[in-house]
Amino acid sequence: MSDTAKGLHTRELTVRYGGLVANDSVSIDVDPGTVVGLIGPNGAGKTTFVDAVTGFTTCEGEILLDGTRIDAMAPHERRAAGLSRTWQSGELFGNLSVAENLLVAARKGGWRTLVRDVFGRRRKSGDEVVERALQVVGLGDVADTLARDLSLGQQKLVGVARALAGGAEVLLLDEPAAGLDSMESQSFASRIREIADSGPGVLLIDHDMSLVLGVCDTVTVLEFGKQIFTGTPAEARTDPTVVAAYLGAPVEPSHA
Repeated sequence: MSDTAKGLHTRELTVRYGGLVANDSVSIDVDPGTVVGLIGPNGAGKTTFVDAVTGFTTCEGEILLDGTRIDAMAPHERRAAGLSRTWQSGELFGNLSVAENLLVAARKGGWRTLVRDVFGRRRKSGDEVVERALQVVGLGDVADTLARDLSLGQQKLVGVARALAGGAEVLLLDEPAAGLDSMESQSFASRIREIADSGPGVLLIDHDMSLVLGVCDTVTVLEFGKQIFTGTPAEARTDPTVVAAYLGAPVEPSHA
């Protein structure tokens, strides 16, 4: 893989907290249009990796976005460059509509601009960025619904759409399917695949192994901060190292 290729590429990314090495020389490629899974036991360093990539914790090594190093950039600069993430908590503004939640991310000036637009009655219902993001995740018909009135699965998708509305070239999803039932998870997997097919690369962290192994093109496994496996989902399902470190037994995927 060339470092000039588009997408996200980390090279020997290392995070240290005093004497603790939370990420130990992790190298991952997330190419446009692909879904890459990042899995491992609790405490393996998955969220730490995302924090480092997005600039919320310091690290060693290189982080490249579309061939340009971004590891010296502040989080908001990385976001502006096209790197977007969701958060495990995933709170939405419950008293705002779905579209208004997305406008927070899509409009320059963030929530301050949104407040002026909402209370000044200047919000345009035809905002193309918001409409496009909602269509990608299949929520175009609930744009004017209050976020608090959505199902959990829909709320998760709003979080993903909000990241897309910010102009994501690479989307980092940190446990987006947490709390979803099996049917919601399968539907969510289909949407993740559609998002990648529309252009962005996706890094997916989740404990739902049927989801991860069913939708991802490649999978990387971390254990105690070390990268112990990178390969296809088919290889990961039966790899002795992966089974022993995390899966416990071979896992069958649920296809998107």
